Amino acid sequence: MLAFLLSVVAISLSGVMLPGPLTAATIAKGYRDKNAGFYIALGHIIVELPIILLVYFGFADYFTIPEVKMITGILGGLMLGFMGAMVFRTLNKSNSTIADIPYNSLVTGIIMTAANPYFLLWWMTIGIAFVASAVHFGLLGLILLGLVHWTCDTMWEIFVSMSVFKTRHLWTPKAQRIVFTICALVLIGFGIQYCCSAIIGAL
Repeated sequence: MLAFLLSVVAISLSGVMLPGPLTAATIAKGYRDKNAGFYIALGHIIVELPIILLVYFGFADYFTIPEVKMITGILGGLMLGFMGAMVFRTLNKSNSTIADIPYNSLVTGIIMTAANPYFLLWWMTIGIAFVASAVHFGLLGLILLGLVHWTCDTMWEIFVSMSVFKTRHLWTPKAQRIVFTICALVLIGFGIQYCCSAIIGAL
């Protein structure tokens, strides 16, 4: 059991610490709210819990259907592109306005997770192996899998948002624009990548 949980910690942290849409959103929201990371992680969990249950009950194959993969990829890519465009919009609206994503942190966490087709791919591959290992320990194993995985996700998102919030007084206006421009470009870039991958995969 201990070896299994340690593997969950290692793989969970290696995944959540990779730069991506969720991290970019946490940086953007963390500038205004030190608790943004917690609520973004909570939004992530709201999407992830039913996915884990679907995998547990054997519905993972549904997400490998080409049409489903294409639709989720395109819709997810468009949503990420929209979120990035909204950051650019608030960034360029006024020099005195700090750029932001036009949703609260909880909703942002839900959108960033649901819009990421690679999140589904992760659970349909690595996640299946996790769940298969967890069920060897019964229902307790599945519960511990979720708790350990979500603890890793939540602690990292909290660390990111609090770090941004506590150092924001060091950010010059130019630094603010650079950071939020990067966040917007990351969201748009991943959006384009997801759409292109979905279309190419369907050909």
